[in-house]
Amino acid sequence: MTSEQSTADYIRLLDPAVRPDPYPLFARLRERGPFRIGTAPVVVVTGHADCTAVLRDPRVSVDRSLAKLQLGFMPIYDATKTTAEQVKPSFLFLDPPDHTRLRRLVSKAFTPRVVQRLEPRITEIVDDILDKYSAAGTFDAVTDFAYPLPVTVICELLGVPLEDEAQLSHWSSLLSRTLDPTSRQAPESRADPAELERAGTELSVYFERLTERRRADPGPDLLSQLIAAEDAGDMLTHDELISTCALLLVAGHETTVNLIANATLALLRRPAELAALRANPERAQGVVEETLRFDSPVQLMPRIAADDLTVGGISVDRGDLVVMLIAAAHRDPAVFPDPDRFDPARDNRHLAFGLGAHFCLGAPLARLEARVALTRFAQRVEVPRLTTDPPVYREHVNLRGPAHMPVEFAAVLPR
Repeated sequence: MTSEQSTADYIRLLDPAVRPDPYPLFARLRERGPFRIGTAPVVVVTGHADCTAVLRDPRVSVDRSLAKLQLGFMPIYDATKTTAEQVKPSFLFLDPPDHTRLRRLVSKAFTPRVVQRLEPRITEIVDDILDKYSAAGTFDAVTDFAYPLPVTVICELLGVPLEDEAQLSHWSSLLSRTLDPTSRQAPESRADPAELERAGTELSVYFERLTERRRADPGPDLLSQLIAAEDAGDMLTHDELISTCALLLVAGHETTVNLIANATLALLRRPAELAALRANPERAQGVVEETLRFDSPVQLMPRIAADDLTVGGISVDRGDLVVMLIAAAHRDPAVFPDPDRFDPARDNRHLAFGLGAHFCLGAPLARLEARVALTRFAQRVEVPRLTTDPPVYREHVNLRGPAHMPVEFAAVLPR
């Protein structure tokens, strides 16, 4: 049934004062169970079992055209239309069979084998970043460390020239706002729609021109492979190609930055874990997986009911939005014993990359980048410490991560 208290707590997620530690609020929402927001066509799901059921249910969709509300990722009562609805959607917002066709084509140029071959280059990029600040005694673990790595990797993968990386990073940062609240309850969190539209247009024009160059002169990069990708005579259309490039840049870049930053923060707050990683690099994988659960870069996942269904005892009508509070599900004590404890050794069944057909295509790359970054940070940065705790967080609610995280250190060891 409708819960006024849960609705009030849900709206409180928009409060910047909650940003450093939203997890007590998520816990209260989870304990009360799923709820409908007033009379709005929105159902909020909080527990691990219910979120898992929604992600696996064939009656839920990612197609925004089915929704009764125009969507940001966290609509409440009245959501304004964002750039994401103005452009042709990527396969992130498509259901089968279109999603199946596009994902299969993209996957051919984005295989785990290709990703694994990137490890030496990713290690080199991380070491170059650390070398740059070796004499400074301090750096910002977000803007100087976590941020440059993913954008450099994805730009190199796509064949973006080095001199253009800063511009693409700027567009990516702006357009990531389309994945967050756009309701009247959070006017301070809403980017200028004209600025978003301009960034979206400029990004599309950029990839249009880069695609023309790659068609005339193909290279070993991912964009050239996407152009050439075929499956049973089917190819990516031009619009699909452009939207896929934008998706890989924006969605993959921003979430990986937060994963690296959140994991670095967790280690800096737990010197014993940092020392254990320094002594045994094999622990990096567990640190990454536990960060994905404990302080997930993606806090919410939306779906649209393509048919009538029931979730956690609540009736959901066709066209209703189902918002899964992944951050609440990740601390569900029914699945994760002692859920508020950071434990890289735990058996981790997190939902950070989704499930089923829409499981994140970039998961192997995000995991690899984070594992390498954390390992080299632990091995090379001597006696690091936070200068401000808690750090200043980004305005995002859905995409969680610090905006800045100044770190002082005694030295950076030679690579």
